[in-house]
Amino acid sequence: MTRTRRLVAALLLAATIAAGLLVHGVLPDTAATDIAGDALYAVAAYLAVVLIAPRLPTLATGAIAAAWCVAVELFQLTGLSLAWSATFPPVMLVLGTVFDARDLLVYVVTIVLATAVDALLRTASRPR
Repeated sequence: MTRTRRLVAALLLAATIAAGLLVHGVLPDTAATDIAGDALYAVAAYLAVVLIAPRLPTLATGAIAAAWCVAVELFQLTGLSLAWSATFPPVMLVLGTVFDARDLLVYVVTIVLATAVDALLRTASRPR
């Protein structure tokens, strides 16, 4: 079960990253694409935690993913992520650039949804 969970998480993470790069690189920069990018980032964080620790309870997985996203967003208040992105642009894809309170809301709502879906899927896949 752990191998399957890890494999599914890896495949979904790759698809999520591809979608995020598409949103970031191809679509026009609008509020909708910003929100979509934030949601995809949160899903990627959740899937990364599943990939690293597939046996964690879903609530712990969600809490870790949410803590990561919130920490990254708050780190943007230091200005370091913006400076580092100017020097090495791929940093922007992981650490963002500038703080936006709306991002925090999108992250938390998305991770709550991801956690709920994961919990439902895990419950449904348990042997009875």
